[in-house]
Amino acid sequence: MLNIISTADARKKFANIINRVAYGKESFVLTRRGEPLAAIVSIDDLKLLQEIEEQMDIDDAWKARNEPGESISWEKLRQELEL
Repeated sequence: MLNIISTADARKKFANIINRVAYGKESFVLTRRGEPLAAIVSIDDLKLLQEIEEQMDIDDAWKARNEPGESISWEKLRQELEL
């Protein structure tokens, strides 16, 4: 369940919100002046989002690997990206 709450109200009800997220599996969107600002989600939901992001990165890497063209070494890529 997704709940929308202002940051001012969230401050007042913080402990309750944390319990609802952690144990009730609810999610909250925090707003400021009616605009969405941030979200509070359970740790399980966060882990799922991270797993999805990692899988998307892996899929993108495989697509890039299979594209025609010249290969580039990891060292050269690191230098170009300044990593």
